[in-house]
Amino acid sequence: MQIVGPEDFLQLKKSNPLVDVRSPAEYLEGHIPGAFNIPIFDDHERAVVGTIFKKMGRIPAIEKGLEIVGPKMAGFVREAGRLAVSGQLLVHCWRGGMRSDSMAWLFERIGIQCSILEGGYKSYRNFLLEKVGNIHQLIVIEGFTGSGKTEILSCLKALGEQVIDLEGIAKHKGSVFGGIGQPAQPSTQQFQNNLFDEILQLDLSKRVWVEGESQTIGRVFLPDPFWDKMNIARNIEIFVPREDRIVRLVNEYGSLSNELMENSIRNITKRLGDQQTNDILKSYLSGDLSTVAGNLLEYYDKTYLFSREKYKKKYQEIILPNGDASSNAQIILKEIAGNNIEIK
Repeated sequence: MQIVGPEDFLQLKKSNPLVDVRSPAEYLEGHIPGAFNIPIFDDHERAVVGTIFKKMGRIPAIEKGLEIVGPKMAGFVREAGRLAVSGQLLVHCWRGGMRSDSMAWLFERIGIQCSILEGGYKSYRNFLLEKVGNIHQLIVIEGFTGSGKTEILSCLKALGEQVIDLEGIAKHKGSVFGGIGQPAQPSTQQFQNNLFDEILQLDLSKRVWVEGESQTIGRVFLPDPFWDKMNIARNIEIFVPREDRIVRLVNEYGSLSNELMENSIRNITKRLGDQQTNDILKSYLSGDLSTVAGNLLEYYDKTYLFSREKYKKKYQEIILPNGDASSNAQIILKEIAGNNIEIK
């Protein structure tokens, strides 16, 4: 049995299965991507042992824990044996204490070599917050709603660029309409863990692209170090003709559920005002989606300009001829390389 720090633990994770022995609720709130949950206690059992520890002390809590775990040990061994195809496992709990020590001891009894995360999941989270902003060549693409930033990033990735899809990781497109048609969002912890896992796969000696976002994407939050990095990174602001932005929004949202769209429009009544909300809903119900998109852009453009003024970033402005994401990605790359081209 060996105890290793977070950096070495994550290196070992590339070639060894990882077992998280915390309770199901702890695991659900946030876990290291790829971890298998073999909980030593279920949520109720954990609460019982914790209460005994607080009221009666360590020894009675250990005795109760052993009473609970005893009948489950054979099942733990079977699950561990199924995962440890190469004879090795990584194990962690919350703080690298008794739960991970006990399970690693049990697994080693059947010949599985175990490595325990020093400081547990808590130390992993601290390591994440220390490292998640360490992207030296970060480029942020900013621009008005409907400019096709997400699709441009996808095209950049197809051209060999390194891209972090924040909205894809968050399962949300960032606006009041951003959750429509999306799967359930992860917890903020899990979102941040998944983001960090993406970063660990990158070559950080090369540039990395992301889309400009607020610190909140739906109901999840970017970790402070990453958000701070976005605000001092190289920011590219793109300008796409308004008519192309309207077409993109109609194509993206026009086929979505009427009920969901109507509810989303009503959700911003306080910002639009009753009259404008009613006008937009009337246009929507009559099928005039271009008018709906145009009216919503008036609101979102004001919101974008307010944010732009608030953060006062330094932008490299790129005026694009239309809404074609593929050609726009190539134009942006040429601009980044300093090869300015005439846009007709």
